[in-house]
Amino acid sequence: MSAQWGPIVVGLGVAIIVVGLLIWLEGLSWFGRLPGDIRIERESFRIYIPLVSMLVVSIVLSLLLYLIRRFR
Repeated sequence: MSAQWGPIVVGLGVAIIVVGLLIWLEGLSWFGRLPGDIRIERESFRIYIPLVSMLVVSIVLSLLLYLIRRFR
């Protein structure tokens, strides 16, 4: 493994810890409850399709990857 991978792996680890803390402390309680997320709950089944939440994740990751490529 090359020395250039070290900071990338550490950065990913920090990001995972931050997201984990946000989930644990309910800082992301809005996630999955955005307008446009489909949620159907009946007595015998539950269907959940987070369309808008996944769209937000896609936009944020695309922007982040664009910025990383731009300033590298």
